[in-house]
Amino acid sequence: MSLMGSLYVGLSGLQMGQNALNTTAHNMANVDTVGYTRQQVQQGTRIYNTISTSASAVAYQQIGLGVNYSQVKQVRDVFLDKAYRRESGRSGFYDTFAAAVEEVEDIFQELQGEAFAKTIENLWTSVQELAKDPANSVNQGVFVQRCNEFLTRSQAVYKSLSEYQDDLNDKIVKQVDTINAYGDRIAQLNVEIQKIEAGQIEKANDLRDERNQLIDELSTMAYIECRTDVSGNILIQLEGKDFVRAESANKIGLEYDENGFATPYWTQLAKTKMVNGVKTVTSTEGAKVFNMDRIISSSANTDIGSLKAMLYARGDHRATFRDLTAGSTYDRNISQSVVMNVQAEFDNLVHLITTGINDIFAKAAENARKDNPDSNYMRDPVSGEPYTIFNVRSEVYGTDNDFTTQNIIINGEIKQAPTLLGFKKDDGKVDQETADALKELFMSEDHNINPNVKTKTNFIHYYDDMISLVANDGYVLRGISENQQITVDNVASAREQILGVSADEEMSNMVMFQNAYNAASRYINAVSEMLEHLIGTLGR
Repeated sequence: MSLMGSLYVGLSGLQMGQNALNTTAHNMANVDTVGYTRQQVQQGTRIYNTISTSASAVAYQQIGLGVNYSQVKQVRDVFLDKAYRRESGRSGFYDTFAAAVEEVEDIFQELQGEAFAKTIENLWTSVQELAKDPANSVNQGVFVQRCNEFLTRSQAVYKSLSEYQDDLNDKIVKQVDTINAYGDRIAQLNVEIQKIEAGQIEKANDLRDERNQLIDELSTMAYIECRTDVSGNILIQLEGKDFVRAESANKIGLEYDENGFATPYWTQLAKTKMVNGVKTVTSTEGAKVFNMDRIISSSANTDIGSLKAMLYARGDHRATFRDLTAGSTYDRNISQSVVMNVQAEFDNLVHLITTGINDIFAKAAENARKDNPDSNYMRDPVSGEPYTIFNVRSEVYGTDNDFTTQNIIINGEIKQAPTLLGFKKDDGKVDQETADALKELFMSEDHNINPNVKTKTNFIHYYDDMISLVANDGYVLRGISENQQITVDNVASAREQILGVSADEEMSNMVMFQNAYNAASRYINAVSEMLEHLIGTLGR
């Protein structure tokens, strides 16, 4: 090779060293940047000039033309990426569930010391005092007052549970909007990356970092599966359906029910028709993003994503005692929802107490009529109907099935004049039997908290047992959440060792590339001096 050609060999070394130093500096500048992937210089040899192809030689006689700066590649592990995203999604699911249980505990104020249990205790105490002296007007007044307090406090608790459902619903709507925005941006990045890399000269590594970061965040919200097509586009399936395609993303819509609860569905799968020139959704059957009938299971990957967890926690309606029916309906639709399960159990307690008290007074009035057909004992003298402590929000008397927490009101007449109850029969005797029946109502262990709890309980312990179940669920979920976070941290640490930037390692690389640059510079100086000597001395 001529000395002039040797200068270009040295020049390739200079260029290589300079580009490598730039890449190293870029890594150093982004050592703390979230989502940044370490970039690595890939070197190669330029083509060789063949001088001789003699068959007797061991190898061809060739002269190299220097070093080539092949590309700057990202250092990632696709298997660790997949594991991290899967475990992050599972962590998001259980974190959301654990937070929902904590919110329910806060609503019942079990963590602040002012528990709803005090309201039950006060009502039970008033029943005991009434049983000691039923004819005492003070005892009667305290009993009615405690009934009113119980109802007011119960409705406040149930309202808080309903408001938390609404809060979860708002978060669901916002997260669906976020998922759609991420899908659009990932599809847009696919296009931008293809434009930059189409010439096969440079890599759009910073755009790839943004795309990977969006996929990482998306994986915490829903169960996703990613693959790369032959063109380098990222294709994403969400809950088994196509979400991000090469250059576009399918949209997730929201269907609202009468409670205002939003249910995500795939807009491309929904049935539509044109109404006054506007495309209108007529049915979302078969288009729902999530199958909420499936049992939560790690083996089936149904426990991934915070969006699904919020849907489970919120439920699909305001639960009442009617939802506590044994069988697959409860197991599938109610038991898996933190809020709906507590709503149903709590509403059942209120329903049983209010209807139980009303039934006792109705029975006392009926027994009095058996002895005296004209008796008005425990009855409204105008309507002739038995007195009730609790009524439904209606102009007429409701059936027991109408007695849900939000439908019940206190009997205003009894509230104003508790002594109307009297507790004195037509013959002037104290009605100890009715007072004892009220006491027995609270002591009788005839009630199941839910169909899956076979142990019977009474009104005195019902609430405590219900809260114990909530606390136990919270303890289990927090344990799972903490263990899952450890798994995520371990996978993230292993992944960070590959894609993360080490300042010490980059400093070492910087020294190495600087030495390479200096060596190329000295090589050029040496060739330059040789040329100068040849031209200046031998060329005379």
